[in-house]
Amino acid sequence: MPVRVWPRAPLVSKLQIISDRNQKSLKIKNSLIKKIKIHNFEKDNLIIVIGGDGFMLQTLKKNKNSKKNFYGINSGNYGFLMNKFSLKNIIKNLSKVNKISISPLEMIVKNRNNQIKKSLAINEVSVLRQNRQAASISIKHGSRQIIKKLVSDGVLVSTPAGSTAYNLSVHGPILSLNSKKLSISPISPFRPRRWKGKIVNDKSKIIIKNLNPSKRPISAVADNLEVRNAKQIVVKTNNKIKFNLLYDRNRSLQKKIKIEQLRKETS
Repeated sequence: MPVRVWPRAPLVSKLQIISDRNQKSLKIKNSLIKKIKIHNFEKDNLIIVIGGDGFMLQTLKKNKNSKKNFYGINSGNYGFLMNKFSLKNIIKNLSKVNKISISPLEMIVKNRNNQIKKSLAINEVSVLRQNRQAASISIKHGSRQIIKKLVSDGVLVSTPAGSTAYNLSVHGPILSLNSKKLSISPISPFRPRRWKGKIVNDKSKIIIKNLNPSKRPISAVADNLEVRNAKQIVVKTNNKIKFNLLYDRNRSLQKKIKIEQLRKETS
């Protein structure tokens, strides 16, 4: 995997602007810097992130200890975590924002060499089959057995913020931001064929074990970081970390999730 070179974050008054390197992001960044300077706009503890959802996830994790507020401007495709850019209204939008705080999942993986690797996931942790053989796994919720043996292409553990992403694509439930729940959703389940997954409390420690690591290897992915040949994966919410996301008043993340819930019900 190529090493990502992070663009230098220009300091504008008391805020920072971090952008992806594509042409659209850089164009928005240049326009935004001029607008902020003209209006002499200042806002303490603010980072403006220009890019798509993937770039926002990387930026949040890179700044996990900063305790700053993050305002995303979409220059990617869907941009579920981002705001729509309006040069005309940007100062007004930045002055009146809704703030939500979310905590990431922590993934702890033991591989076949008994090495321990940790990573954070804001959207979901994906456990995936690694070759042509379907995965054979067991899933526990603390000491309680959720499913003794699941044969499938894998399983997802999703946060409310990530429940409209990959989780929705595998027909998992959409969770409200204030639900304090996590979604466990199978990917193409073969046995039991009709297992639909489970919703658990976000204080849960979810333990996923590979029942046949030699014949049926699996990998574990936290957002975009992959650990191969996993024997055991522990997933839990890390409440010590809080990401503060800012949204325009008329387009909050809560509203976006509600729209997706209604869309699913009527589709």
